[in-house]
Amino acid sequence: MIRLAGEMSIYRAAELKPLLLQAIDEGGPGPVEIDLADVSEFDTAGLQLLMLARVAAGQAGRELRLLAPSPAVQEVFALLDLAAHFGAAPTASAGEPGACA
Repeated sequence: MIRLAGEMSIYRAAELKPLLLQAIDEGGPGPVEIDLADVSEFDTAGLQLLMLARVAAGQAGRELRLLAPSPAVQEVFALLDLAAHFGAAPTASAGEPGACA
């Protein structure tokens, strides 16, 4: 499981991108789970990272699951009506993954 905390914003995108891609590449079989419970800020750069992770996981033949999206993530998903795109239940807890197809 990948746990992200703090900002998922333009200010950290360059730092987070290789970490996400490496975790997907090295993760072995099974779903890629990203815990978003501790994300304090989330902007379109953070959204682009999740979209990239979804594509990379799909190319690796894996499913992407977003766990426990924080209020900051939920707000952007609601604003852009993206919860269904990611298959994420906006209030899923870390124990209840929202699966991404």
